[in-house]
Amino acid sequence: MPLSDEQFKLITRMASTIRYDIVSMIGAGRPGHLGGSCSVAEIVATLYFYKMRHKPEEPRWPDRDRFLLSKGHAALAQYAALAECGYFPKEHLKTLKQLDTILQGHPDMLRTPGIEANTGSLGQGLSIACGIALGGRLDKKDYRVYCILGDGEIAEGQIWQATMAAAYYKLSNLVAILDKNKIQATGPIVERFDTNPLAEKWKAFGWSVSEIDGHNVRQIAKAFDKAEKVKDKPVMIIANTIKGKDIPFAENKAAFHHGMMTQEQYEKAIQGLID
Repeated sequence: MPLSDEQFKLITRMASTIRYDIVSMIGAGRPGHLGGSCSVAEIVATLYFYKMRHKPEEPRWPDRDRFLLSKGHAALAQYAALAECGYFPKEHLKTLKQLDTILQGHPDMLRTPGIEANTGSLGQGLSIACGIALGGRLDKKDYRVYCILGDGEIAEGQIWQATMAAAYYKLSNLVAILDKNKIQATGPIVERFDTNPLAEKWKAFGWSVSEIDGHNVRQIAKAFDKAEKVKDKPVMIIANTIKGKDIPFAENKAAFHHGMMTQEQYEKAIQGLID
């Protein structure tokens, strides 16, 4: 069923709220992963508020869909979504990276309700997702596994080992989403380790591949709906995004991969997201 107008409005609003929460968590005068967190806001919002089957009141519900953020440095986007869903009180967002907080700099499944795996050591998330998808098959569960990768991260060899394994085992319950924002910590991907062409690679490995605008909610929802109809192979959704999306001074800037906002920039970002 196509995305309804009400669902579209909800997801669009939640994507903006997630970005507001990201900026608020980082604040002024301290570094934070602003760019890569903001680039996945619509994708994360569509997963939590449209596509995934989950229960905030029962985070370990056996039949839940699973979401792994392989690019774990973008945890702020997931933390914001979890708080907005009700996995934990929103007040916790103010404690990001503080001593003994439940919100560490990278996802920690032992501390944070709703986190499926510890990630952030780049290149490992897709392997974990494969294991969870295989586990679901063995347990005769119909849950789906979603995994967001970074386009800088895919220079890691383990990604391609997992890519081959997923195709070999015909993991049609696995959906990977590539956050193709084209910029990594030190600059443009094409100038650091150019992994293009991407769609052709995953097709050659035996995946079902689609390419979308990663900020277009209707395209995202349609891609997730289409993925459910794919049989006998995993799905890769290549999402073209903008690093630092909706934060004008941070858009397409490597400096804000893990950058620090001045007080003036912080206030501008907050005001822009309110307006």
